Amino acid sequence: MPKTTAPATPKRKPNPALMKPVKPDEKLSLIVGSTPLPRGEMTKKLWDYIKKNGLQDPHKKTMINADDNLKAVFNGKKQVTMFEMTKLVSGHVSAT
Repeated sequence: MPKTTAPATPKRKPNPALMKPVKPDEKLSLIVGSTPLPRGEMTKKLWDYIKKNGLQDPHKKTMINADDNLKAVFNGKKQVTMFEMTKLVSGHVSAT
């Protein structure tokens, strides 16, 4: 009896808007550098900074505690959720 194969799932195409480089402003460039980066790379560098400096709340992992550099990006807030962080960071980038 021949085996039936499941239909191949189409490969997901990356969103071109997320691959387009964006330029960080002065405040964000202190954390991720000043060169234009795709949003995914920028988010990765931001998380590397957060982990390197131990800024993720140990009790509630969805919360990010701001140091002086992040406080400038977070509009003066001492603590934000990781979802709010994404929104706040978007205000500090511009199209190249």
